[in-house]
Amino acid sequence: MKSICSRLGLFLILFLGAMYKTTGQETAISIEKNEKWLGGVVNEAHLMPLEEGYNFDLFGNTGTNQAVPLLISTKGKFIWSEEPFRFTIKNNQIIISNRGEAITVDSLGKNLRDAYLNASKRFFPSKGQLPDTLLFTRPQYNTWIELIYNQNQKDIIDYARSIIDNGFPPGVLMIDDNWADYYGRFDFRADRFSDAVGMVDTLHQMGFKVMLWISPFISPDTEVFRELQAKKYLLYDGSSEKNWTDADKPVIVNWWNGYSAVMDFTNPEAEKWFHDRLEHMVKTYHLDGFKLDAGDADFYPINALSFKPATPNEHSRLWGNIGKYYPLNEYRAMWKMGGEPLVQRLRDKKHNWEDLQKLIPHITVAGLLGYQFTCPDMIGGGEFGSFIGKDNLDEDLVVRSASCSALMPMMQFSVAPWRVLSEDNLKAVKKMVALRQKYVPYIMDLARQSAENGEPIVRTMEYEFPYQGMAEIKDQFMLGDKYLVAPVVTKENKRKIQLPKGVWKSDEGETFRGPKIIEENVPIDRLPVFELMNKG
Repeated sequence: MKSICSRLGLFLILFLGAMYKTTGQETAISIEKNEKWLGGVVNEAHLMPLEEGYNFDLFGNTGTNQAVPLLISTKGKFIWSEEPFRFTIKNNQIIISNRGEAITVDSLGKNLRDAYLNASKRFFPSKGQLPDTLLFTRPQYNTWIELIYNQNQKDIIDYARSIIDNGFPPGVLMIDDNWADYYGRFDFRADRFSDAVGMVDTLHQMGFKVMLWISPFISPDTEVFRELQAKKYLLYDGSSEKNWTDADKPVIVNWWNGYSAVMDFTNPEAEKWFHDRLEHMVKTYHLDGFKLDAGDADFYPINALSFKPATPNEHSRLWGNIGKYYPLNEYRAMWKMGGEPLVQRLRDKKHNWEDLQKLIPHITVAGLLGYQFTCPDMIGGGEFGSFIGKDNLDEDLVVRSASCSALMPMMQFSVAPWRVLSEDNLKAVKKMVALRQKYVPYIMDLARQSAENGEPIVRTMEYEFPYQGMAEIKDQFMLGDKYLVAPVVTKENKRKIQLPKGVWKSDEGETFRGPKIIEENVPIDRLPVFELMNKG
């Protein structure tokens, strides 16, 4: 037996080695005819499958969203490294450039599904745990677009009451940024929250669970900053000192809200301090969980000194560890951490059709990188700058955004539909919420299965139907292996739908035999869904 295993191991080395060649710190992997590659960066997924000339450097860069050192192919191959690398598509090759770390290239699969499952089982196996199931079973509501930086007790309660008064079910309510006096101060600011405990208790009585926005930043020249500096719980400037022991100048980084110091989670004592502050918020204010924002790798300077040496990417990953304490969690930026019970959200999208069209490729590629519990961005868009100066939003866009999210793992509101929509369009959005409730048992079954086996909840067409010419489809997806979902993501009220082989029954009761391309006129209050009745 030992001899057979040794020969098999040698065969695998030779087999895989024949696929690529390494020169210095570059590895070139040949791209076969009709082979398509995806992966690496969620926020670039609308550009996938990757084309000639594409390149991206993962070192210190998570692409403002989630990233993983994984590329997978429609012909069953995957490329993995424990550390970030640069990849370039050139002359029918993938050129991997790194800093000398090991690169794994595996060709044992036959299709995209094989490639993903082989990689996930080996490098980021599912942990058998789910985030809080309320995130799946009810809509989420985020106060960001309605309140921006004016988070305050009165308007938060009013927003929650409006949700119920307008016929929407209570679910998770997220209080966004600027609830504290400064970053690092873990108490509600008294000028905007006269009774924060009473506010949270009232939200609970209304049927909501409550999450609070946090980040790894600390406002400089504050009492908390000075405490953390004295304890050496921050990242330090490595431009003048060569070692952490002698460093005394904290790094100050520029992020979207100004300049801040950054927590050093390579230090177990710093992580404990931060976790203790979160526990203080939970126990004092009766909170249920946290929205953990920022944590992008590019906010961690390359020359920063930390308790333990770490790359910017590793610092980003360590921020992900904080969320494991709380089943009710959400992240917008992440490095690795596939298979964990952590909720990811697609980065803020603008209020336009171009960004709506990114939702499907982004969330399906997230699933191919191990991020199964992913929420699309806020319905209608979450990038607040695109709302400035717009007295009238594109109502069709808001409704189609709701329908696009309805059968994804989660759906999240922020802009209040009842404020910006006509009566008819508001009814259409509420119809999408009701439609989702019909599929919630199936979505939960998929989520539980995913927690055990790692399979994506929402899947690219190529994942379920390999070698049927579907690798380029970016405007429809599979919910598990049973339902084909084809939202309208353009201003037109019609679309083409590509049905794979099999017998399909539409949400309107019509039966089709694939492969077949059909064109549908889709009213604003309809989400086309096709059930696979027979795969043969």
